[in-house]
Amino acid sequence: MTIRLGDTAPDFEQDSTIGKIHFHEWAGNSWVVLFSHPADFTPVCTTELGLTAKLKPEFDKRNVKAIALSVDPAQAHLEWIKDIEATQNTVVGFPIIADADRRVSELYDMIHPELSATATVRSLFIIDPNKKVRLTITYPMSTGRNFDEILRVIDALQLTDGYTVATPGNWRDGDDVIIPLTVQDPAVIQQKYPKGYKAERPYLRLTPQPNK
Repeated sequence: MTIRLGDTAPDFEQDSTIGKIHFHEWAGNSWVVLFSHPADFTPVCTTELGLTAKLKPEFDKRNVKAIALSVDPAQAHLEWIKDIEATQNTVVGFPIIADADRRVSELYDMIHPELSATATVRSLFIIDPNKKVRLTITYPMSTGRNFDEILRVIDALQLTDGYTVATPGNWRDGDDVIIPLTVQDPAVIQQKYPKGYKAERPYLRLTPQPNK
């Protein structure tokens, strides 16, 4: 199954480190970062889960829940968490899906047979409170993810959901934003962008970030 931006994130029930999870019910009205790992007790994954645990306050500020997935059983996950917490000096406060039958992995197209017939690649999905997929990123097994980028994208998605703006390349929270080309009426521009704007070109209009 191919999941594209704007699709409804597939619902599922699966075992996890906190027991059976009904995904949509667990997600509730939060944003969700769902990300997969090739296997337990692997070095890159250990660092990534440690980083995710340390970012919990940042996720909480953004109304985001994190949930990981590996094709190992729940008991293995629980043993692995002990290593993660000891080596990364943190507490893993989010669930890890135990996808031993690979049901969720196949539902989300996380297994790429040319790389491995059994292990998931490093897929990541950002899902909004309406259960819509807003971002997908897939990394090779050997490359760890940049979680600063994940937070940056969430900030951009939440900002552009609340205001009629777009974000330029390398944008970070607080930087100027772009007035979309769909907004052309001068009265609407004055109403929506009271701080004014600078036009580098007629199609490139920068305005200070709206207050959240």
